[in-house]
Amino acid sequence: MSWQAWYTLVVVAVCFGALSLSRAATDMIMIGGVMLLLVAGVLTPAEALSGMSNEGMVTIGMLYIVTSGVQETGAMTGILARLLGRPRTVGAAQISLMAPVAAASAFFNNTPLVAMFIGAVSDWAKKNRIAPSKLMIPLSYAAVIGGTTTLIGTSTTLIINGMLIKETGRPSLGMFDIAVVGLPLVCVVIAFVWLTSRWLLPDRQSAVAQMENSRSYIVEMLVDADSPLAGRTIEGAGLRHLPGLFLMEIERGNNSLPAVSPQERLEPHDRLIFTGLAESIVDLQKIKGLTPATDQVFKLQAGGERCLVEAVVSDSCPLVGQTVREGRFRTHYNSAVIAVARNGEQLHQKIGDIKLQAGDTLMLLAHPAFVDRQRNSRDFYLVSTVANSRRPRHEKAGTALAIITFMVAAVTLGWTSILIASMVAAAAIIISGCTNSSSARRAVNWQVLLTIAAALAIGKALQKTGAAQYIADQITTLGVGDPMLAMVAVYIITVLFTELITNNAAAVIMFPIAVATAQSLGVDFMPFVIAVLFAASASFSTPIGYQTNLMVMGPGGYRFTDYLRIGVPVSVLVGLISLTLIPVFWHF
Repeated sequence: MSWQAWYTLVVVAVCFGALSLSRAATDMIMIGGVMLLLVAGVLTPAEALSGMSNEGMVTIGMLYIVTSGVQETGAMTGILARLLGRPRTVGAAQISLMAPVAAASAFFNNTPLVAMFIGAVSDWAKKNRIAPSKLMIPLSYAAVIGGTTTLIGTSTTLIINGMLIKETGRPSLGMFDIAVVGLPLVCVVIAFVWLTSRWLLPDRQSAVAQMENSRSYIVEMLVDADSPLAGRTIEGAGLRHLPGLFLMEIERGNNSLPAVSPQERLEPHDRLIFTGLAESIVDLQKIKGLTPATDQVFKLQAGGERCLVEAVVSDSCPLVGQTVREGRFRTHYNSAVIAVARNGEQLHQKIGDIKLQAGDTLMLLAHPAFVDRQRNSRDFYLVSTVANSRRPRHEKAGTALAIITFMVAAVTLGWTSILIASMVAAAAIIISGCTNSSSARRAVNWQVLLTIAAALAIGKALQKTGAAQYIADQITTLGVGDPMLAMVAVYIITVLFTELITNNAAAVIMFPIAVATAQSLGVDFMPFVIAVLFAASASFSTPIGYQTNLMVMGPGGYRFTDYLRIGVPVSVLVGLISLTLIPVFWHF
């Protein structure tokens, strides 16, 4: 083996050691590895940058834009809430999520499937007071393992099936041929996550979980005249267990209903008075059929795009000592006060009747330009935009769902590649108004994309220098003379390559090695090919082994070691079951 190959292996080891032992950003470590290979001349500049033009990386970038449109229209939130219900425990939530995702992944490409679910699962987790870190890895794992039950479930299976037909002359695998192994794996992975996630998955709560440390606002919401919530009970409308929010009372005409029963039915024009956190109010104003209940808000609707802004009233504000209504706040600042917080004090007046004091924190519905105008104003001590506070474009939800459904169908039915389908879908999402160009740019997670590009470049170095082939040859020789041991060796090295250089690259490298190993033993190569198929399709131990693992890393707040903690035992379990069942259905 050449010095370049040894050097590449050392760089890979250093990268994985840094990822495992430090908290440095994943993309920076991977880019550092590529830099070391580039400086040493192992990679040319073109090879080092080739990952930036990889179809998989570009596809994920497009899918972030598609996901942005789905999130901003709230298209999946309601569907997922009805599908998954209200689980009583974290384990029940994981099963409720993983089972339908695994079933869908058998027929839909898992990358756009996970992209479609991420935002909705985040909202669902928040409403059910579950840490996203308990659900995002299970979401990815369900999509990955569900894809191993059919021929079209993963791109890796299709690649191996294509090589099987082209290189060996064997007929194509049937649609459900691999389900005899895939279905047991689905059941085992779901059961394992359910049983062990309490210890193996981190519990990283959002700000809502720390309610006692946050300021509490009072906010009023109005049930629209044509609201889909009208006629439903408080509990049925999903307003009973909102995280970080408490429904204090309902004003109905001239009557006030304190201590609201969960069975109380909503009526059009009901005024709902909540107390809660800023993050929770953001979620509240995204619910279809509820509108901030101040007369000023309705006069702002023609003013274009609005967002939520927090502002602290200064002692030099001209409206101090006046009520919100008397001070004509909307006229002064072209924004509406929708919530007020006062140093932990419980406020019981309507928003318009609250007399402003210095130090009050106001939540405003305002144009984004409000922050720039008032940042240096003497009227407010502090002005900041509330993250992700734009009201969903509910009227565009049907359009977003239609676009993403067409994208998934086009890929599943083989009409076009996932790259082209995702690019068309991203363009349609922007053109149709489901999201705007600014939001689309912000939606792209460049850390994930740079990590993928760097991983592909390192994989290129492993292939180019012959390090990958050398390791594969050495390991497969351990099983010479015993087909079972040889298949185990092929499976293990495929898993390692999958975690290092992504699943499809591992499949392409290992397919000819698997066939050659079987031929040298004088046995049928199908068990070896199927072993490569499952080993390359099931990546759990690192975020870079499979695209969906990377996609959930940010939303779940994961670190590299989180994947190792739960992924290694899952990989071992999946390997044991696969290697036990494969010889039963594909004989040597």
